[in-house]
Amino acid sequence: MTPSSDLPAGATGDSEEDVSVGASPLPDEAIVPGAGRAAPLPARKRPRPGERRVQILETLATMLQEPGAERVTTAALAAKLDVSEAALYRHFASKAQMFEGLIEFIEQSVFTLVNQIVERESDAGTQVQRVLAVLLQFGEKNPGMTRVMVGDALVFENDRLTARMNQFFERIESQLRQSLRQHAEGKGSTTPTVDASAQASALTAFAIGRLQRFARSGFRKSPTEHLDVALRLFTA
Repeated sequence: MTPSSDLPAGATGDSEEDVSVGASPLPDEAIVPGAGRAAPLPARKRPRPGERRVQILETLATMLQEPGAERVTTAALAAKLDVSEAALYRHFASKAQMFEGLIEFIEQSVFTLVNQIVERESDAGTQVQRVLAVLLQFGEKNPGMTRVMVGDALVFENDRLTARMNQFFERIESQLRQSLRQHAEGKGSTTPTVDASAQASALTAFAIGRLQRFARSGFRKSPTEHLDVALRLFTA
């Protein structure tokens, strides 16, 4: 996962990643085995560039899937990572930027698969079914991300995050509408655009509802439960 933007110049934080432990003042060949001197402690491995940012996002997503974790504070996130809050802000300018990193991961993951489906699957009806399946399967495999997708984790955050997630579902609806229009034309509909718009809206609402039920059931109600039956009803 890659956050959407970098820290502005001059952002600071603590330097817990820069501490190394136990370098011996003597060269290795000068240490005599069995002479009563303790072996030097291994140096603490410094994360590679970008690794800490990914670790922060992965930890945030993991915390969001815990019961009652709709809101995760930076203090709790820092404690989970065993760093200070200042260390978080070395990598992200704000908490909102952390959530933008998660949203970017959602967008890239889902739409990469959606584009592959559209390119490889010629049947429009099958496109619709597979796009919805990919969306719901992604939520099922990434419970913490689902809380972001349905907005539960964004309630107390910057409004632009909710707007960006709304745009995500608008893009899903737009893709469904294109496929459904082809499907309606193939079936000889006299109003393919109207039919496609109505169906795409209903299917998007269905998908959001499934994801919301999954999140608000404590991830017990699978969003893909009886999915094949539901999709046959919608795309018959």
